[in-house]
Amino acid sequence: MITLKLYKLNIVLQPTQVFMISALIVNVGNYLYNLILGRLLGPEAFADAAILITFLLILSFVAMTLQLSVAKFIGTFDGSKKEAFLKYSRKWSIIIGAILGAVIVIGASELQEFFNTGSATMFRIFGMGVPVYFLMSVNRGYFQGEQDFIKLSITYQGEMLSRLLLTLAFILLLPFRSSELVALGILVSLIPGLLPYKRLSQKVLPAISTAELKHLRKFVVVTAFYELTQILINNGDILLVKHFFDAHEAGLYSSLALIGRAVYFVAWMFVMLLLPEVVKREKEGLDTTRLFFKYLGMITFLAIAIVVVNALFPALIINILFGEAYVEVASLLWKYALASSLFAIANVFVYYFLSLDKYLPVLLSGIFGLLQLTVIYFQHESLEMVVEAQIFVMTLLLIVQGIYFLYHMKRSIRRN
Repeated sequence: MITLKLYKLNIVLQPTQVFMISALIVNVGNYLYNLILGRLLGPEAFADAAILITFLLILSFVAMTLQLSVAKFIGTFDGSKKEAFLKYSRKWSIIIGAILGAVIVIGASELQEFFNTGSATMFRIFGMGVPVYFLMSVNRGYFQGEQDFIKLSITYQGEMLSRLLLTLAFILLLPFRSSELVALGILVSLIPGLLPYKRLSQKVLPAISTAELKHLRKFVVVTAFYELTQILINNGDILLVKHFFDAHEAGLYSSLALIGRAVYFVAWMFVMLLLPEVVKREKEGLDTTRLFFKYLGMITFLAIAIVVVNALFPALIINILFGEAYVEVASLLWKYALASSLFAIANVFVYYFLSLDKYLPVLLSGIFGLLQLTVIYFQHESLEMVVEAQIFVMTLLLIVQGIYFLYHMKRSIRRN
């Protein structure tokens, strides 16, 4: 709990409220980072930078598998078992991160060719940071599982602020390709993101049982599959557009996606709080449906508000955020915001059931993620067609998730 004294007023903030404010600041900072890059570089150069930013988002989804798994099991373990699990998680995060990072470094030339970028070095620099990012995510998972939202907030603030300031300094001061400097800024910013770092005690830690490891592996596999669906749905369109369209159109689409996804990043703040709360209530034998409807209602309200604003002032929003060079895609802004809103609302269902060890919604998201990529792959004559394909698929996904929720509720009522 934090007390702020403003004149004669004492404002008491709970840790969850501090995290929400912090997450909002982080999202604003990340938006500012992207907007400044878009204005400094222009559509063509921004298309290359956007690929790195998209890779960072993909990496964050992959690493979220580790973070959510650590958060869930830290919340269920007691005493020194938590530290034993944290030590185990760190070891495997470094191993997996080193393997994935090596794949990116070795395949840098192929990535350059496929995505039509001006540099392969930017992928090599990016690949070097993968093990650090995974270790950082495990550290965050510990704080999330402990519901230590103050320290969790600090890790996000450190990463965001250092990436924003360092990347801009690199671009303005160093004589290298802008995409390589963006990659360097991402790499260096991971070090502050590790702080505060949870230290392990020197005492002998208890072993993790076979049954616990089996449960962990099951949860990791399911969560990894779900995060893969997040990658497909949230980033697959940008990667395919960069492949199929020229640099100018790809840069325009990247700006469109960045603005339209505001609703998803706002929703992320809420689902980060949803998982540990649901796990805690389920462990205590309490009802979790009220909590679900609370978060669903808040995210739906925010989604509607963002779509309406984007529909009423599209040209103004794009002109203010990116400049006149990007205004030609203004008519698509509300449509992209709608697609992101549908996905964000469907996400609440998935995180809720994932917290309860119900995995069918994860499979459903994976199916529709593949469906979205398939539709875009075959129907990409224009950027508008790409956006409308996402609206269609995400509408179907939300309907199916809603049907499963009603089915689950009906079964629960019968059991009681």
